[in-house]
Amino acid sequence: MYAGNPNQTRMTESASAAALAPNNPSPTFETLLATVLDGAFGTALRYTRNRNDAEDLVQEAALLAWRGFKSFEDGSNFKAWFFRILTNCFFSKYRKRKRQGTEIELEDTPELYLYCQTAAIGLHAQVEDPATALMEKLDTEQVEEAIAALPDEYRVVATLYFIQDFSYQEIADVVGVPVGTVRSRLHRSRRQLQKALWVIAEGRGIVSALTGGTDDGE
Repeated sequence: MYAGNPNQTRMTESASAAALAPNNPSPTFETLLATVLDGAFGTALRYTRNRNDAEDLVQEAALLAWRGFKSFEDGSNFKAWFFRILTNCFFSKYRKRKRQGTEIELEDTPELYLYCQTAAIGLHAQVEDPATALMEKLDTEQVEEAIAALPDEYRVVATLYFIQDFSYQEIADVVGVPVGTVRSRLHRSRRQLQKALWVIAEGRGIVSALTGGTDDGE
């Protein structure tokens, strides 16, 4: 099982330096894997929404990557290569399980959803930028909760783009779809995230606080 520890960051930084040092022999699988483990576990946790499943997913992906390491092209993007294995494992196995957490119904979410919702409650008359005012009240945990509420195919691309900072092309390579499909899914993910964030903000009392109603529990 993969589990984080206080020395993981230092180990990762050392491994990264070793992997990138000039005139060094080709880095070993273990060295390369150490540079991506933290990010892989965080991504797996967002994919599966369950810590035990995330640990199992990373472990399974690492085993498959080790077995297939001979196919990895030396000098190419190991992170993208490993994340493709991780993502394929998720799609082929873990998404079929009954997942924990709430998946918000986000079909037909209109453009400018936050704008319309904040206008409907009169927030535009109170602040210059209602959407920004709302986002500033949401912490990282709540934003990640919104990403976790997305359907699988949108949650995957949103995680890779917003959390891992992958490019459109890298996401396309990881997921195995054309760049145009990545752009389309990200566009829809942004629309869906607006609704998910609004639902969370309402449930946490943030909307009421912004409009002068009941407080947000602070």
